Amino acid sequence: MATSASAQLSKTVKQQYMELPQGDQVQVMYIWIDGTGEGLRCKTRTLDSEPKSLDDLPEWNFDGSSTYQSEGSNSDMYLIPAAMFRDPFRKDPNKLVLCDVIKYNRKPAETNLRMSCKKVMDMVEDQVPWFGMEQEYTILGTDGHPFGWPSNGFPGPQGPYYCGVGSDKAYGRDIVEAHYRACLYAGVMICGTNAEVMPAQWEFQVGPCEGINMGDHLWVARFILHRVCEDFGVVATFDPKPITGNWNGAGCHTNFSTKEMREEGGLKAIEESIERLAKRHEYHIRAYDPKGGLDNARRLTGHHETSNIHEFSAGVANRGASIRIPRSVGQEKKGYFEDRRPSANCDPYAVTEALIRTCLLNEEGEERVEY
Repeated sequence: MATSASAQLSKTVKQQYMELPQGDQVQVMYIWIDGTGEGLRCKTRTLDSEPKSLDDLPEWNFDGSSTYQSEGSNSDMYLIPAAMFRDPFRKDPNKLVLCDVIKYNRKPAETNLRMSCKKVMDMVEDQVPWFGMEQEYTILGTDGHPFGWPSNGFPGPQGPYYCGVGSDKAYGRDIVEAHYRACLYAGVMICGTNAEVMPAQWEFQVGPCEGINMGDHLWVARFILHRVCEDFGVVATFDPKPITGNWNGAGCHTNFSTKEMREEGGLKAIEESIERLAKRHEYHIRAYDPKGGLDNARRLTGHHETSNIHEFSAGVANRGASIRIPRSVGQEKKGYFEDRRPSANCDPYAVTEALIRTCLLNEEGEERVEY
């Protein structure tokens, strides 16, 4: 796997240019999801003043034939600013802007799932849906080998690495710390990090976020992670099973609650939602990775703290279940539940929308309802 040689260039030399004054002008980096449903793209333009809201940001366009999103004969795609953050790489007053992608006919691109998600979130706004997503990822070297692993072998078996400390247990903490601080600066609602079960695997958590903000904040956190890794000369992968064999895969466990679930006696609403989810397992599996369940099939084997992809299960404090009710929720009879099925490379818009459709809009069967 070849990566940018810029990682080896002197960051000290770069810094002297980054410290030059930029006058009143502002650099705005437009970010979007490409035609794979997983990859992120970006480009920058100059504005004459600092944008204070989305209304201050112009639409832009790009060549969709180079991002797997259109044919060359009709390749213009349009970027519609959707969420704005501070830029931790260029710093204030510069911005990162996550965009919707729409086609020449003003309809959303096939991999732009945000617009559909936003419509559904607006329908249940009064129920105040909160989400928290636990994003696992693996750090790879430029050769595609897990960072810090022996070049011609394997590290010791899993056991000492989860939440581990020490250079023989925590591989790549500099990446994690840089990413955490960059997210805080940007205004991303990152709420924690930890080393995961497989060495060179880490997790960060984003939330609680209400409605559409969950997808916005997780996608921007992913973008920032890729940029941090670019500076360090390593690669972050969200592949749900980057290493075959007796190693944990990578998921994106999704915590969900409504106002009713968080109030006294909310356990009843939680249990009703789980009953609905049990009847719609295959629909959710298809929504929980970009390949309609094929990626997750490598991870959800029933081993390595996962449920079996073909079976729905739920339980209190059970990490081998599809849905886990935290023990504290079982005791307090209110709170939230955790859907452990989404893969690390899921689209958070698809995951959160599916949960709303099944749990709050009471959809049944395998087809989405058009609103």
